[in-house]
Amino acid sequence: MIKKFYPTKALGSIYELPIEELKQRGIKGIIFDIDNTLVPYDEAEPTEKIISFFEALQEKGFKITLVSNNTEDRVVKFNEKLKVLALHKAQKPSRKSLKKALEMMHCQVDEAIIVGDQIFTDVYGGNRAGLKTYLVAPISDKDEWQTKIKRGLERQVIKSYNNWLKRQN
Repeated sequence: MIKKFYPTKALGSIYELPIEELKQRGIKGIIFDIDNTLVPYDEAEPTEKIISFFEALQEKGFKITLVSNNTEDRVVKFNEKLKVLALHKAQKPSRKSLKKALEMMHCQVDEAIIVGDQIFTDVYGGNRAGLKTYLVAPISDKDEWQTKIKRGLERQVIKSYNNWLKRQN
């Protein structure tokens, strides 16, 4: 039951994504959450480092889509400098927006991954959609109030996940 909340892989940040391994596995598309995955939820724009990282991913042939539960204004503003595909008010963990992202990228479910900082939205939604899921540590301790409530439960899932990983090795 709890395994549906386990990520495929847990990383410290987006910069730890195993890019060459993903290419070798046939991954063509990457779905990114925005808030606390790429920047703190109260930062309006991507950093130069993120812009460069996305450019490098695209140069390697990856298609990128931002999928956020946040508002259209937030997502459009954030995406002005990135100019990638984007979906707002995604209602993750609903599969609908993730399937839409796959369509937009012209990817099959086994050709894309989702990267996010929340277990109950990004990881669970991605798992429900059949995607490989990459959990990254939140960029900031600052969260919206509803996210703060979930972080305690997430810590329990992460503890269970880490124990499960130890048993696998």
